[in-house]
Amino acid sequence: MSSDVHRTIETLWRMEAPRVLAVLTRMLRDIDLAEELAQDALVAALEYWPRDGLPDNPAAWLTATAKRRAIDRLRQRQLHQRKHTEIAYELEGQAVPGPDSDGHLDDAVGDDLLRLMFIACHPVLPRESRVALTLRLLGGLTTAEIARAFLQPEATVAQRIVRAKRTLAQQQVSYDPPRRGDLPERLDAVLEVIYLVFNEGYSASAGEDWMRPALCTEALRLGRVLAGLMPQAPEVFGLLALMELQASRTAARTAADGTPVLLEAQQRARWDRLQIGRGLQALERAVQLGGAQGPYTLQAGIAACHARALRSEDTDWTRIAALYAVLAQVSPSPVVQLNRAVALGRAAGAQVGLALVDTLAGEASLRDYAALPAVRGDLLERLGRLDEARACFEQAAALTRNARESAQMQARALACQAGGTA
Repeated sequence: MSSDVHRTIETLWRMEAPRVLAVLTRMLRDIDLAEELAQDALVAALEYWPRDGLPDNPAAWLTATAKRRAIDRLRQRQLHQRKHTEIAYELEGQAVPGPDSDGHLDDAVGDDLLRLMFIACHPVLPRESRVALTLRLLGGLTTAEIARAFLQPEATVAQRIVRAKRTLAQQQVSYDPPRRGDLPERLDAVLEVIYLVFNEGYSASAGEDWMRPALCTEALRLGRVLAGLMPQAPEVFGLLALMELQASRTAARTAADGTPVLLEAQQRARWDRLQIGRGLQALERAVQLGGAQGPYTLQAGIAACHARALRSEDTDWTRIAALYAVLAQVSPSPVVQLNRAVALGRAAGAQVGLALVDTLAGEASLRDYAALPAVRGDLLERLGRLDEARACFEQAAALTRNARESAQMQARALACQAGGTA
C-alpha cells in the first residue's frame, strides 16, 4: 500500500470513527462490540481501498460496512427471545419507537454522536472518567492527546478509560438515551468533552499541523445542536460563544506555508466578522441567562476582547487580566494562572507577568507543559533578557510534540541569539 493512500485512510478514519461508533452503539447497545465492528470496517477499508480506489463517499462507505456487520450480529440475536418488531427496527438501524411523552433525548435531536455523549457521560462514573471515556470513544482524540489535555500521564488516563468501560458493563448501564430531566447532571461533562475536542483542533498538541480544523468544525456543530436542545443553559451558550469567537481567527492563524502566526501578528481583516457576530450574540445570550460568572462564558468574554479590537494595540488587556482573575477564582488551575500572567504582562508590564510565571515553576502538572517556558521566554524577551529567553524557547521547542510549534520556538530562540550577539 502506498504511504499516501495509508495516510488518507488514517485521516478519514480519525474524522469518521466517532460517528461510525455512535451509529453502531445505538444499534447494538454494546460499546465493546461497537468498537470491534468499527475496527472491522477500518480493516476492510485498508484491504479494499488501495486495490479498488477510494469510494466516492468514504464516510458513507465506512458507515455502511460497519452497519452490515452490525446487522449480521443482530440477526444472530434473533435466536434469543426478542420482540419481532424490535428486531425489525434494529435491522433497519433505527431506534425502537416509544411514546412521545417519555422525554427521551431521541425525541429531541437526531444526532447519534451527541446522544451517545450524553449516554457515555453517565453519573455512575466519576467526572474525569466520563470525560476521558467520551473523548476516547467519540471525541476523535487518542489516549496520548487526552493525557496531554489533562496534564496527566498517559498510563493513568488509559487505566481510567478501561475502568470506566468496565464499570458501565458491571453496572449494566442502559444505552437508552437519558430523559430530559437527566440531562443537567451530565451536561458539565458533555461540555468539557466538546471544549477539549475544540481545543485539540484549534492548537494540535502533536503532529505536523498547527491546527486540526475537522475537530473544530465538529465541536462547533455539536455546540450548535446542544444550544438548540438546551436553550436555557447559560454555559452551553458560553461555550458556543467561545468556540465561535476563537474559530473566527482560523484563516489568519497560519501563513501560506502552514507556519503559525501569533495573535498580535495576525491580519485581523482575515478574521471572520460574521462568525464573530454569532459569537458575540451567543455571549450576550449566556449573560442574559445569568451565566456571566461561568467558566466558559468568562473565557468567551476574554475572546470577545480580542475580537472587538480592530488592531492588536487596541486590545483591552486590563479587562482581559481582570477576567482571568475572576476565572482563576471560579475555575482555579495552573493553566489559567499562566494565561493570566500573559495578560498581566501586557496590561501591567512584563516584569509583573514574569513574577506570576515564576510562582508556577514548581507546579508538577506543568513540568512538561511547553507553554510554560514559551510564556516565560516571551516575557524575558520583552525585558531584553535575551540569553534567558533563548534558553526558554529552546526548552519549549524540546517539550512540544507539535512540529509547527517546535519550529516556531526554535526560530524565536535563534532570533534571541542573534539579538544578543548583535
